[in-house]
Amino acid sequence: MWGGRFADGPAAVMREINASIPFDKRMWRQDIAGSKAHVTMLGARGIVTAADAATIADGLDAVAADYAANGVPVDLDLEDIHMMTEARLAERIGAVAGRLHTARSRNDQVATDFRLWVRDAIDEVIAALGAFQAALLARADEHADAVMPGFTHLQSAQPVTLGHHLMAYHEMIARDLSRFADARRRMNRCPLGSAALAGTGFPIDRDATAAALGFDAPTRNSLDAVSDRDFALDYLSAATQCSLHLSRLAEEFVLWASQPFGFVALSDQWSTGSSIMPQKRNPDAAELVRGHAGRIMGCMTSLMVTMKGLPLAYSKDMQDDKPPVFDAHDLLALSIAAMTGMIASATFRTDRMRSVAESGFATATDLADWLVREANLPFREAHYVTGRAVKRAEELGVALDALSLDDLQAIDARIDARVYDVLSVDASVASRTSFGGTAPANVRAAIRAAREDG
Repeated sequence: MWGGRFADGPAAVMREINASIPFDKRMWRQDIAGSKAHVTMLGARGIVTAADAATIADGLDAVAADYAANGVPVDLDLEDIHMMTEARLAERIGAVAGRLHTARSRNDQVATDFRLWVRDAIDEVIAALGAFQAALLARADEHADAVMPGFTHLQSAQPVTLGHHLMAYHEMIARDLSRFADARRRMNRCPLGSAALAGTGFPIDRDATAAALGFDAPTRNSLDAVSDRDFALDYLSAATQCSLHLSRLAEEFVLWASQPFGFVALSDQWSTGSSIMPQKRNPDAAELVRGHAGRIMGCMTSLMVTMKGLPLAYSKDMQDDKPPVFDAHDLLALSIAAMTGMIASATFRTDRMRSVAESGFATATDLADWLVREANLPFREAHYVTGRAVKRAEELGVALDALSLDDLQAIDARIDARVYDVLSVDASVASRTSFGGTAPANVRAAIRAAREDG
């Protein structure tokens, strides 16, 4: 490729460090699509003849079929997927293949290919997250009224329902979906035609190539177009946030599957055993999802550090933009699939959840609220009275609703028998009817709304 300017070939190490074909070969579909759009435009504008354009397009189809059947070969001398495709094209159609690169550079070519790849990756993630949400909705519907302890500081706080808990993750994933969709909209401009950095003197039609590739419009500035990797960082940012949400649920599964909790039994499909302890059922899939979140964060940091000091326009550092994005995408896809499978197949031990909810004085807030509503106490005084009731229940080793009326009235004479209407966990969750609350009726309404929203 450099024969007109360089007398000697690259050193062996230079040849290896300079080549990106080992990883950028996965963009072959996008490279073929971009090249076909480009040559079609060249033919339509008369920059190459119609016959040459047709020959090149047919040749690109043949190269694509070969890649699909046999994979992309790795040849470090050809450096990247762009030169590999051009070389394979030349093997098939001869010297006319050299006309394909008229009015473009590898700089705008790779920027286009990479945008197309990230756009496809976003579409895959959106579809996978939709399936994950469907699994969450199905299990939330199944357990809309199953009482469990709600936690703050990992201490029993107030009773909630399992359906409400699962719908919290549905909300997180909805925000993730919006981030990916926003990233897709923002990136959907086509760099092709920006050439190396300054545009081209050929009478190209950038609107035509943008439309052919499904972009909303061409990019507006050639310098920015070839050096912009914001779209990749947007993807990594959304992927990182999504991985954090998956990791939080994975952590809960790890805790819930432990014997002290006993809230969930993971299926054999999503568990592993021990090489030495036959009794073990380890939540390894959840632990790996939790671990993948750290690696995905690292991918984002890697690309941010690569881009932070680069002057305009293209620098070879940017060749390292793709491995972190590819790695993050692969890890995120695995994590989403694993969490979807775990949610769909898990056995939730709702009897155990209820038992823990009933044993942790989780209805203490309900007692305080009752004192405010029915006995007209200021909340701070009601909080104090309730604290004394909890202390008495602890002394007797009973739940709050097992305290006798005499015990309660000894603490505060304004308490009467109506208080027992709010001290059970079922009464507690049923009372939380404020919008977004845990009442089973609210949970079912939220599920219906989510399904209607699609």
